[in-house]
Amino acid sequence: MRHLKGFLCSIRRADHDHDQESGGNHHGRGMHSPRGGRIFSHGGLRFVLLKLISDKPSHGYELIKLIEDRLGGSYSPSPGTVYPTLTLLEEQDYLRVEEADLGGRKRYCITEAGLAFLDENRVIVDAMMARMQGGVDGADPRGTRPPQVMRAVENLKLAMRMRLSREALTPEQANAFAAVLDHAAQQLEQI
Repeated sequence: MRHLKGFLCSIRRADHDHDQESGGNHHGRGMHSPRGGRIFSHGGLRFVLLKLISDKPSHGYELIKLIEDRLGGSYSPSPGTVYPTLTLLEEQDYLRVEEADLGGRKRYCITEAGLAFLDENRVIVDAMMARMQGGVDGADPRGTRPPQVMRAVENLKLAMRMRLSREALTPEQANAFAAVLDHAAQQLEQI
């Protein structure tokens, strides 16, 4: 149990540190709902924008309104978040801009590289779109996935990815890593 608590604390700490490094803010509108819950995990907005654009080429404002509509009006991403993300995706060659209309608005279309990126990250894309279907709380429309559980699952996945992306685990670390996950699985089975 001590290992699991320590592991979960490190997840929260890593998520907080990651938000601080990326300019995240738990108090402003950013990626948080007015009620304080996270709408998208770090980097999740780019997957949502790419998916929406793959469905239909759109202007930035259209994307903002579409996300707001899908979340029942309870959240609207700020232009200061959406437009830099669109620019980044364009620089990464995942999006291209069609000719601007008379109002100077850019219409974004997905590229082959963007489609490949979406396909490579299908699990994350599906999770982000499902979160939008469930509304701000991230609950499944049937109410079977409480938001606090989904948040914890996402935190666990992030912590595992972060740790596994660093230097290789020693055999002792690999055993400890597996033991924490096995223990958590056993505890969940008892609930």
